[in-house]
Amino acid sequence: MTTDRAEQRLESRRIQPTAMRLRVLRYLSDQHTAISLADLEQYFSNSDRTTLYRTLKTFQDHGVVHQIYDESGSTKYGLCAENCTCSYPDDMHAHFYCTVCENTFCLQKLSIPNVELPEGFSPSYGNFVITGRCPDCSS
Repeated sequence: MTTDRAEQRLESRRIQPTAMRLRVLRYLSDQHTAISLADLEQYFSNSDRTTLYRTLKTFQDHGVVHQIYDESGSTKYGLCAENCTCSYPDDMHAHFYCTVCENTFCLQKLSIPNVELPEGFSPSYGNFVITGRCPDCSS
């Protein structure tokens, strides 16, 4: 993702495109798996943990990333589609957690199954994680 494209994406979500936010967005767009705060800290080793956390939180609050809770014990973040509204269940999709390489993959084309909840329950978020071995670890 170019810097111009990253700026446009942040501005379209009403996020001020600071240098760190642009760097984090470009890093996220280059990933094929969801990332954790620890992953960001390792990559941006000279950056402040709080700044990185606040960047992720801002991105989440404005629909740029979504949280994923898998078996790793760490919250991971996946880049949302550009037209995502993070609404349940329309923009929710399944994720796959590999028990071998411990990567988490967004399965954007696999929607969360429609679950009929008992009366009175009002969902706002869904987390559907399938666990197993990814294609690289299966061979």
